[in-house]
Amino acid sequence: MSQDYHNKPELAELSLGKTVSYSDQYDPELLQAVPRKLNRDMINLSSILPFTGNDIWNGYELSWLNQKGMPQVAIMRCYVPFDSVNIVESKSFKLYLNSFNNTRFASQAAVQTALITDLSACAQGDVCVSIIAQQAFTQQQIQHTDAICIDDQDLEFTDFNIDTSILTSDATQQVNEFIYSDLLKSNCLITNQPDWASIFIKYRGPKIDHEQLLRYLISFRNHNEFHEQCVERIFCDLMAQCGCEYLTVLARYTRRGGLDINPFRSNFEAAYDDLRLIRQ
Repeated sequence: MSQDYHNKPELAELSLGKTVSYSDQYDPELLQAVPRKLNRDMINLSSILPFTGNDIWNGYELSWLNQKGMPQVAIMRCYVPFDSVNIVESKSFKLYLNSFNNTRFASQAAVQTALITDLSACAQGDVCVSIIAQQAFTQQQIQHTDAICIDDQDLEFTDFNIDTSILTSDATQQVNEFIYSDLLKSNCLITNQPDWASIFIKYRGPKIDHEQLLRYLISFRNHNEFHEQCVERIFCDLMAQCGCEYLTVLARYTRRGGLDINPFRSNFEAAYDDLRLIRQ
C-alpha cells in the first residue's frame, strides 16, 4: 500500500531524496506541496473529516539580513490547518528557509509577511506564522504534561508490521485517560530516513489495553509515511478498533534540518499551544 502511494505522480517531482542546489536568495518557488488527499484516500477518509487540528512546525534555523547586511536569527513557528489542501513537503521547506539567509528584508515583520503569504499559497490554506526574536530565546521553556507514560512494559517483539487488529479495549471500563509513549518511530516515505516522536493520546471511552496499544505504536518502526499521515492513521485506527467517544492524538517529532513537525488531531478539543519536549 505504501509502495503504491510512493509511486503517485504527485510525488514524482519532489526534491525529497534528490541532490539539489541551495539558493542564497529568497525564492518562494522552492516550496513544494503534497496533497493531503493522497494519504486520506489510503485510509478511506471522506471529505467530511472525523477530526480537526493543525500541524505546528518549529523552524530553529531562520535567518536573514537586515538592510545593512547584518545577519538576524530567530525561531519560526507556523500553524498549518488540518483542512488545508496540501501539506508542505519538509525538504522543500528547509530549502525555502535557507533562501532567506543572504536576502535583505526591511524588518522582521516583512519576513513574517513573506512566510505567511508563501506557506499559505503552498498549503492552500490559512497558515499562521509567528517569529520568536533572538531576545526572547531564553523565555522558551521545555513543557510538561500530566500524561502517563505507557513505555514501562517488558515486551518482546518478533516483527514490526502494523496490525490494527491487536488494538483492543474493555467496554466494561469507561475511562478518561491521557497517556503517551516516547517510542514512536516511523520512516520518511521517500528517503526511508527515521522520524522519531513522542505521541500523546487523550480519550474517553472503553479502556484501551496499554500493552496492545504500545505494540501497535512500536509496529510503526519500519512504516514509511509522512508525519501528518501517521497521526491521522493512528487516530482512525483507534476510533475504529477501540470505540473511543472522544479522542485526541498528538505527535511531537524531533527536528531534522532545523525543523520539527507536530500534528494534532482531535474530535473534541482545540489544538494545544506549542508543547516543546526535551528531545526537541
